[in-house]
Amino acid sequence: MPTPPRLTPRRTPSRPFLVGAAVASLALLAGGAAIPSDAQLTAAGTTTAARVVAPTASNPRNPLAGRPWGVYKGGSDMAWKPYVNATGTTKTLLGKIALRPKAGWFGKWIINAAIADKVKKYVAISQDGNPDALVQLTVFRMVPWEHKACNRLPTTAEVASYKQWINRFAGALGNAHVALVLQPDGPFAMCVPKNSTVPSRLIAYAAKRFSEQSNTSVYIDGGASDWPAHHPERAAAFLVADGIKYVRGFALNSTHYSTTGANIDYGTQVVAQLAKRGVPGKHFIISTSSNGRGFTFSKARGSDPDNAKTCATKAERVCVTLGIPPTADVDNPKWKLTAARTKAAAKHVDGYLWFGRPWLVRQASPFSTARALNMARTTPF
Repeated sequence: MPTPPRLTPRRTPSRPFLVGAAVASLALLAGGAAIPSDAQLTAAGTTTAARVVAPTASNPRNPLAGRPWGVYKGGSDMAWKPYVNATGTTKTLLGKIALRPKAGWFGKWIINAAIADKVKKYVAISQDGNPDALVQLTVFRMVPWEHKACNRLPTTAEVASYKQWINRFAGALGNAHVALVLQPDGPFAMCVPKNSTVPSRLIAYAAKRFSEQSNTSVYIDGGASDWPAHHPERAAAFLVADGIKYVRGFALNSTHYSTTGANIDYGTQVVAQLAKRGVPGKHFIISTSSNGRGFTFSKARGSDPDNAKTCATKAERVCVTLGIPPTADVDNPKWKLTAARTKAAAKHVDGYLWFGRPWLVRQASPFSTARALNMARTTPF
C-alpha cells in the first residue's frame, strides 16, 4: 500500500455546543422561535435559493439538476439564529449564508434513538411543503475518525451502533430527493492501524444503505485537490474501498479552500482513475463555500489552517471568502473557468454545494459572526 500523504489535523464539533443547537432546533420546531415569513425574507434583500437548472447535454441524468434546492430555515443550522436576530445591513449580509441551500451535518452527537426523528424534521423544514425540493445532508458518524482513526479501530459495540444509526437515518429519508455527503475528511480512510479495512467497510455499508433509498444521491468524501496532494490514484483507491461502486460519486473540498478550477481538474483525474479500477462513469460535487479566493491548505494564513484568516477586503488574496453560490449550473460562463474546465465540469460535476462551513470556528463550532460578515462582504460572487 502506498505511504499515505501527510494528514492535516481536524477537529470534530464539540458535543456540548451541538446538544445546545439540537435543543434550539427543537424549540424552533415547537414554535419557540419565530421563522420569518416569505415577505420578511424578501425584505432582507438577499436572493439566495439556487434556481432550477436543466441537466447539461453531457450529464443528462444529473440528479441535482431540474429541481428546486430546498433551504433549511431552523435552529440546527448554526447560522440561522444569528440571522433571525440580526437587523439592517448585518441581516442582509448574514442572509448570504443563512438563506442559501446548504448541507446540514449529522453525526455521533445525535444519539441512535433520536436520529430518525431529527432527520425527518430537517427534511420537512428543507422541503417547505414541496416534496420535489432537493435536501442536502452531510453524514459525519464514523467513530473513531480523523487522527483518532490512526490510533485505534472501532470496537465491536461501535460497529453495531454505527450500522444501527445509519439504518435509522436512511429509513427516515423515505422518498425525499437528497444529496448526501458521506464522511468528510475522507483521506483519513488511509490512516488506520495495520492497514485495516474496517473503517472503509463501514463507510461502504453506509454508502450501499443510503443508495437503497429511491431518491438519495450519495457522494463519498474524496478529500480535495490538495489532499491527498497530486495523488488522484490514492483518492481512487480509498474511494473504491469505501464503496464508490454503490453511489453516484464523490465529494471534494469539504474542509479545504482549494479553487473550484483545481478541484475540477483533480476530480476529473479521480474519475479516470476510478474507471481504470473498474468503476466508470462516476461524478462529483465540489464545496465552494470557502474558496472565493481559493488557495492550498498549506498556505492558509493564521496560526490554524482549519481556521484560516478571512478576507478583509475584496482585493485581498490567500484568505477565506464565500465562493460560487450553491448551484447545479456548473458550466455558466460567469464562473470564469477556462474552456477546458467548463467542459469537464459540464460532464463530470453535478453541482457546486456548500457542505463546508467556514463561518464556524474551525469549521466545527461555534458560529462566528465576525467570520461570516467578513466573508459576506468580500465574496466576488
